[in-house]
Amino acid sequence: MADSAVSTIAKPQMRGLLHNVIKRNLIVAIALSAACGFSYKLLVGNVRKRNYAEFYRTYDAEKEFEEMRSKGLFQSC
Repeated sequence: MADSAVSTIAKPQMRGLLHNVIKRNLIVAIALSAACGFSYKLLVGNVRKRNYAEFYRTYDAEKEFEEMRSKGLFQSC
């Protein structure tokens, strides 16, 4: 009866411990970096791409040039 109440601790893993820890850490690192990269693309990249598209859709180069020329920013014009 006393033998069943006492539990024995598991033997420590002596062979391949470093290999298993490195494998687990590598899997976790790859998963986290993929998640961070995907979230950065969604939260920053797509917003930046949309802002650039909006800017160039409404940008008038001739109007900007005339405005800078009227302010006297060009010496040759």
